[in-house]
Amino acid sequence: MEAVTYRETKYCNAIREVIKTLNHATNSELLHHLQRDFPELSATTVHRATARLASRGEIGLAPSTHRGAVRYDSQTRPHDHFSCNVCDRLCDTDIKDKIEPIIKKTVVDCAISGNIVLTGLCNMCNTKQE
Repeated sequence: MEAVTYRETKYCNAIREVIKTLNHATNSELLHHLQRDFPELSATTVHRATARLASRGEIGLAPSTHRGAVRYDSQTRPHDHFSCNVCDRLCDTDIKDKIEPIIKKTVVDCAISGNIVLTGLCNMCNTKQE
């Protein structure tokens, strides 16, 4: 069996680095950050590179923004998220282990599969509303 070789570009490397810093990002956010170092970079190139990195499992898919934009995740392992209803901020959380026993008590023969996305107000937005 032959080893699979992947096309590596300076943009793929840069996207991995930016996502590590941001934790979650859309293609538009990545383009904005990357154009500081690569002013010639196009949205199409970012889209192709993120699709390639996600298909190889090098970056993860995160819950979409409220407007439906695909968001990428620095974490590739399965995990849960909290999404703010106001500012659309996305944070990692591991809540499934805490919620599953509660659900099993109320719903017979139930098991949670997949990731959980909790929504509400983040601390910054909650403070602004008080």
